[in-house]
Amino acid sequence: MTSIRTVNGVSGSVAQTASDSAVRELMAVREIVHAFLTADRPQDVYQFALERVSPLVGAHFASVYLVDGASELMPLVAAYNWPERFRPFLGEMKVRLGFGPSGEAASERRVIEVPDVFADPTLEDWQEVATEMGFRAIVALPLQAASKTLGAVTFYFTASGGFTGDTRSLLRLVADQMAATAEKAALIEELRRANAALVDTNAELEGQYLQALEARRVKDEFLANVSHELRTPLTAVIGYTSIMEEGLAGPVTSEQQTTLRQVKGASERLLELIDNLLDLTQLKRGDSSPTVDHFDPREPMKDAVLATNGRPANVELKIVEPEMLLPQMRSDKRKVVKILGALLANAYKFTHAGEVRISVDVRNGRVVYVVQDTGIGIPIETQAIVFDEFRQGDGSMTRRYGGSGLGLALARGMARLLGGEIDLASIAGEGSTFTVELPLDVETRGAVPRGR
Repeated sequence: MTSIRTVNGVSGSVAQTASDSAVRELMAVREIVHAFLTADRPQDVYQFALERVSPLVGAHFASVYLVDGASELMPLVAAYNWPERFRPFLGEMKVRLGFGPSGEAASERRVIEVPDVFADPTLEDWQEVATEMGFRAIVALPLQAASKTLGAVTFYFTASGGFTGDTRSLLRLVADQMAATAEKAALIEELRRANAALVDTNAELEGQYLQALEARRVKDEFLANVSHELRTPLTAVIGYTSIMEEGLAGPVTSEQQTTLRQVKGASERLLELIDNLLDLTQLKRGDSSPTVDHFDPREPMKDAVLATNGRPANVELKIVEPEMLLPQMRSDKRKVVKILGALLANAYKFTHAGEVRISVDVRNGRVVYVVQDTGIGIPIETQAIVFDEFRQGDGSMTRRYGGSGLGLALARGMARLLGGEIDLASIAGEGSTFTVELPLDVETRGAVPRGR
């Protein structure tokens, strides 16, 4: 008489069956995870998983069909142990969504079990196929991701018969793990493609950036060369005009005197623009360096006031300077004058009435110049571009105020060359305040001492 040993009231055979089922499930999960770690593409996950899981569930061969959003046909993407004579056609195999066990599993999102193909009259069309391929039972399971059905995995068995609860549980686990793993692989593949596209985009942007730098270099070089070429004949024009204006080339009438003054004034403005272009291109190319001299910080302010024209009749100019003796400044006086002149000219241009105030002070080893006006002010959204070259707050063809857009860009460039900075504070409709801070003693590295 055969005795059955029990453990905690459970027969040993039942416990052994449960243990075997748990081991098979654990092995299935392990093999699918291994497939995920080994695969380079989502399709590889299916293929590797089928090869490792099919023997565990006792399937003779197996297949995976994936839903194609653009078609009702599901192409075969993975196959395990199919009969040799059918393998050349696997790449062309497709199943219609909603038809046959695999199509129904994917369409209806449920497990389709066929314990015996030959015992089911509704599968008469499949009986000939089953005879040729050598299977009798089929289990088709939907591959379901979080938000969609990916397709179906179908296992084919040589023996007929119903499936136990353990087998169903294992097959369901396999399908769920394959779907989840393949979805993760697809996400990784999508991330790889996105990274590859990002690398290509970065390379393209880098190429465009280098092209822009080269174009800017060529533009700056062109401006410098043209400015040099224009400056010489223009200086001659101004010289000849002065000779004619003074009557050295013969007598001129009062009307001719007026015309000559206008020609000379226009030529001088054009020469100033050319000088600004030269200074700006030299700054940008790193060809400019301070020419150092010693002077009272008040001197550049007074020189800028005398050299800057264009103050409207209704605008009062106020000059504010401390009465105490200021320490000597060691910097490039010409550039400081040019900085302040640009700020004064800007204030005159945009102030129709009220006042323009310019002041100087020394604080904590730095010279502080302030140019303040009661003009139209600068909107907050425009303040970020007013120091850009060739840019103005109103850049339209119908703008009210003229100008080349070089003055403030050149002023900030020179201030930074001298180790300082220009800050702007403005309220639209109330006026603007430009604050220039420069060191009392400019760094001598790269500076050219006066007279050398």
